[in-house]
Amino acid sequence: MAKKTTDDAAEIKPEGAPKADADPKAEKKGKEKGPKEKASKPAPEAGAAAPAPTADKPAAAVAPKQEDKKKRRPGVPPRRGKKLRNHIKNLEAKFAKEGAIGLKKGVGLLKQTKRAKFDETIEIHMSLGVDTTQSDQLVRGTVPLPHGIRKTVRVVVFCQGDNVQKAKDAGADFAGSDELIKKIQQEGWLEFDVALATQDMMGQVSRLGKVLGPRGLMPTPKAGTVITGDVTAAVKDFKAGKVEYRTDKGGNVHAGVGKMSFDDDKLVANINAFIEAIRAAKPSGIKGNYIHSINLCSTMSPSIQIAI
Repeated sequence: MAKKTTDDAAEIKPEGAPKADADPKAEKKGKEKGPKEKASKPAPEAGAAAPAPTADKPAAAVAPKQEDKKKRRPGVPPRRGKKLRNHIKNLEAKFAKEGAIGLKKGVGLLKQTKRAKFDETIEIHMSLGVDTTQSDQLVRGTVPLPHGIRKTVRVVVFCQGDNVQKAKDAGADFAGSDELIKKIQQEGWLEFDVALATQDMMGQVSRLGKVLGPRGLMPTPKAGTVITGDVTAAVKDFKAGKVEYRTDKGGNVHAGVGKMSFDDDKLVANINAFIEAIRAAKPSGIKGNYIHSINLCSTMSPSIQIAI
């Protein structure tokens, strides 16, 4: 076998050695670009399902968030439809043409505007000539409506002794003393709409002022929620539909006085009882016109001005 010459040995190169005609700079650049290059993916077929999200790519990256085109601000209701806007505009024009009308006619006219599927609440709004910056001119109290308001009211009574059983027999949802106070203080329990308290319990209930006061649930003599007489009668009045009223910063009083499904006579009786209670609560320091205006409306309708 012939031996390889020296020239042949020179031509033999070790494995992995760069080729003579290869440019080392170009090879370096190719290595740098290699990891960054992505393999081209075939386009998905029409009607194919989107790929499932992986651990590297969260679901938000695969499927874009479906957000409303119009950013809604908190407390601002959505824009009404054209049909509803025209309906309300026609009602407002009709009511403005009628002007101030009698109470019975106003109730009948208000019932003609019913369009909601649920049983709407009839509301009364009264503008009073009081100065709310003066503490002696604040109008606040309660009035038992003769036909109630057909609303489920959860009543809690802070009492002790025999009054606990009397309150429960009269229809109170919760009745007790120390255990209820501790539950409100420690657990923040507020699953009730009206809080009543007997006079002998006000010393202990006053500790709940910071919790109940801002929510308008603190028992006070002005609101009639401090029981001075019979516990049974007080609970029955509030369960039947005893309405609490209080002037706002503008000197107005608002309250619900019944449901759209009530008979006209029952609504008229409830409204008259509320108006008379407001008149009876007139502060002594007010001179001139006390009641400026009275308006009725339902949950979904414009207001109707009632003649005083």
